[in-house]
Amino acid sequence: MAIAPVILCLNKAGEPLAHRIAAAINAPVHGRENRVAKADAFFPNALDYARDLFASGTPIIGVCASGILIRAVAPLLNDKTTEPPVISVSDDGAVVVPLLGGHRGANRLAKQIADALGTTAAVTTAGDVALGVALDEPPAGYRLVNADGAKAVMAGLLNGDRYKLTGDAP
Repeated sequence: MAIAPVILCLNKAGEPLAHRIAAAINAPVHGRENRVAKADAFFPNALDYARDLFASGTPIIGVCASGILIRAVAPLLNDKTTEPPVISVSDDGAVVVPLLGGHRGANRLAKQIADALGTTAAVTTAGDVALGVALDEPPAGYRLVNADGAKAVMAGLLNGDRYKLTGDAP
């Protein structure tokens, strides 16, 4: 993730949680005008603001309902290999949901946030769930030589196919 994420806070109910997340991942809080008391920046309209952040490639962590973020970015969805992470966190912090960009940092960031909050990251991407890894976001120290082959190989692994790893790996 090249661009630092922004935490969107839409109301006072989620404000304490937004600041806890900000402290845990060292990110700014952007708050809805007239609804949030303390923020690094303020915005008047959540849908427009989230859409603009997404269009600029900025990862979004919304302390809000998933539907708000989905509606905001839906018109811009085009290429999952280039779109930034979008994560929704319930106002009570009980669930952290990586909505988009799972293999572009959202799953990792959701797990980091969930760990900091002592809660659950609702990761649903098949490779992460079944194998604990996604080939198109390899673990630190690994690199993907043939990005075009990642999807087919991951599908094969999930279906029980065996592959040979070339080189040394733990």
